[in-house]
Amino acid sequence: MSTQPLDDGLARVRADLLAEDRLVRAVGSGRRRSAAPPWRRVELRWVDLKAGRHLQIVRYDATQAHTANHAGGGAAEEAVDALLAEPFGNWTVETAERQLSLRVTKKGDAAVHMTARTGGAPVERSHDRAKERLLPEDDPVFTALGLADAQGRIKPSRMAKYRQVEDFLRILDRSVADAMAKGHLRRPTEADPLRVVDLGCGNGYLTFAAQRYLSERRELPVRLTGVDVKEQSRDHNASLARALGIEATFVAGTIGSAELDRAPDVVLALHACDTATDDALARAVGWAAPLVLAAPCCHHDIAAQLRTAPAPAPYSSLVRDGILRERFADTLTDTLRALLLRRAGYRVDVMEFVDSRHTPRNTLLRAVRTGKPDDSAEYDDLVAAWGISPRLGALLAEPRG
Repeated sequence: MSTQPLDDGLARVRADLLAEDRLVRAVGSGRRRSAAPPWRRVELRWVDLKAGRHLQIVRYDATQAHTANHAGGGAAEEAVDALLAEPFGNWTVETAERQLSLRVTKKGDAAVHMTARTGGAPVERSHDRAKERLLPEDDPVFTALGLADAQGRIKPSRMAKYRQVEDFLRILDRSVADAMAKGHLRRPTEADPLRVVDLGCGNGYLTFAAQRYLSERRELPVRLTGVDVKEQSRDHNASLARALGIEATFVAGTIGSAELDRAPDVVLALHACDTATDDALARAVGWAAPLVLAAPCCHHDIAAQLRTAPAPAPYSSLVRDGILRERFADTLTDTLRALLLRRAGYRVDVMEFVDSRHTPRNTLLRAVRTGKPDDSAEYDDLVAAWGISPRLGALLAEPRG
């Protein structure tokens, strides 16, 4: 990691962006301390069209992506210069030889980190390329998990689970990269690997995929721990880890009682049922985990409380009918969880986990620890108005030993 004047750092980024023979992919994201760019995120790569080689730029706003292709030479240079003039807080640029990460510091300098890529990386310029898979179908992990057959083809009956894994890996990839670029998540080493814990790991579909992707594709040293209440899951996952040659530990026990030798860097809690998600979030806060990804499952606790608590005027119609009450309970529960995490010093994004065509349980809470608590009274006001007692609020109020 080196700190240098911002213009010098951006000049390095510019050179890589315009290197059409070397650029694999680049991402601009985040904001600077004093200003925000007009786009949430931009992605760049070179593509070969009938009209020749063009720089493809995809700009993401709050709801959709906008794609534009710029001819090599002056048009591409002008487009790149316009993007670099925007106040993005982070740039990640992958070339065939290296990965460059640039973060704009509070003082307006560039903190630059470069990592050599072992064996190089392929440069894909096809405009009509098939959707890039973060883990290919024939990766051994999918055969071991029973998602793929012996020939490395995803079974038709398991395609929905494979899509869920892919969607999760895309979120994990962006979240880890952004958290590292902004200094919220440390860069692991072989001596001190990234510590990932999956609370309520079940049969480990997402657990093993996360380990495989981070270690094999992102080339990050990873130490994995899975926790599940079922001893059968512990034994099955431990056997699978040995077969795949993965260094991992699996523990049978409740989320609330799980003991780790060291606090984790990344906490996963994916489809933990009802208040088990609250247990996982409380553990993550207690560990001061830098990055948390939680996909809640059912929301019975708040739904049951709404059946007996008087609704504040004029909102009784929201909970009068059972199906609307259940859906409102889902929204209210995750809203309160997000507020509590923000109060605990996390930046929280509530996003779609996987397309609702594949599963109705498609909300994901992404929390990045900034250490800056939000002292808003929104949580207290909502709880008082609806007369409810959220599990996570009670857990975080307990004294920590």
